[in-house]
Amino acid sequence: MKLIPLPAFTDNYFWLLTSGENAIVVDPGDAATVLDALDSHRLKLQNILITHHHSDHIGGLEQLVKETKATVFSPNHPSIPKPYTNVSDMESIEFLGLKAQILQVPGHTLTHLAYFIPTSVLGPILFCGDTLFSAGCGRMFEGNPEGFLDSLMKLAALPAQTLVCPAHEYTLSNLKFARAVEPNNQNLIDYEQSCTAKRKNNVPTLPTRMGEELKINPFLRVVEAQVIQSASRHDPSIAHHDLQPWQVFATLRSWKNDFR
Repeated sequence: MKLIPLPAFTDNYFWLLTSGENAIVVDPGDAATVLDALDSHRLKLQNILITHHHSDHIGGLEQLVKETKATVFSPNHPSIPKPYTNVSDMESIEFLGLKAQILQVPGHTLTHLAYFIPTSVLGPILFCGDTLFSAGCGRMFEGNPEGFLDSLMKLAALPAQTLVCPAHEYTLSNLKFARAVEPNNQNLIDYEQSCTAKRKNNVPTLPTRMGEELKINPFLRVVEAQVIQSASRHDPSIAHHDLQPWQVFATLRSWKNDFR
């Protein structure tokens, strides 16, 4: 079994998971990228997993279904071309001899899904689309802070060894922000050095692992004292002793939106 990130556009990854001659792909925004990979690895596409409806995640869907006859698992949304099998929270699906659990994770979009494979020869695997990034999280286009944080905490509760497969190579820019939030976090400093070296050699920083993210991702660390202090310093209007975690998250997300 292999887990292969397929770079596309400016910073997308379409995740290809293979077993023998068969494969699944996650969020194929461009058909040509996937078809080229299938051809070069001599693979047959069995399934397509969709996390949400944005065009860079579904742009290649119709052509891939037409050319490969792959079965699609997807949230229900009018922008996503049919046919697909609509899946929802806590359902189980099977592909490549594996079982995956569907996790509803609203925030980036209201119908956003994640796909969690608890057991594989590679260990647990999470395909999380644009909900969770390494050292960051997606923009909040349709959700609310309370719901988005609940979604992130749902993912944070997965096993520490889980391979986390986001859909974008945003790691270095996320780490720059994370360092502004927690400048003295040694785990963060070490991780940034490692990721910087990878990108200099054009190596993906992904997948990451959930245990690593719990140490360095400010959006998963909203109850840590330094994170709370930094959020309060950025927005003094929330600086009080009974600050709720979702308020810290909302401040971080707003801060990150304009961070350069």
